Amino acid sequence: MKRVEIYTSPLCGFCHAAKRLLNEKGVDYTEVDVLKHPDRKSEMIQRANGGRTVPQIFVGDTHVGGCDDLYALEQSGKLDPLLAA
Repeated sequence: MKRVEIYTSPLCGFCHAAKRLLNEKGVDYTEVDVLKHPDRKSEMIQRANGGRTVPQIFVGDTHVGGCDDLYALEQSGKLDPLLAA
C-alpha cells in the first residue's frame, strides 16, 4: 500500500471526515497538523500546487486534493487501486 499523508487542523470537519474514511478502510496515514506545525503549511501549499485549505491529501506522489476529492475517488471505485498501486 502506498504511503498516505494528510495535512489537517483539529477544528476542520472535512479533515475528520477524510480521516474517518481512511480509518474505515484500514489505511495507515501520516497526519500533519498545520496548527501545531505552522512551518509545515508552506510545504503543504507547495505540494498542493497552491492549495491552502485543509485537508490536503496525498497518496504516494499523487495529490488527491481535499475531502470531497477523496470521497469522489471512493465512490468511483478508484481509491482502492490508487492505494494499492
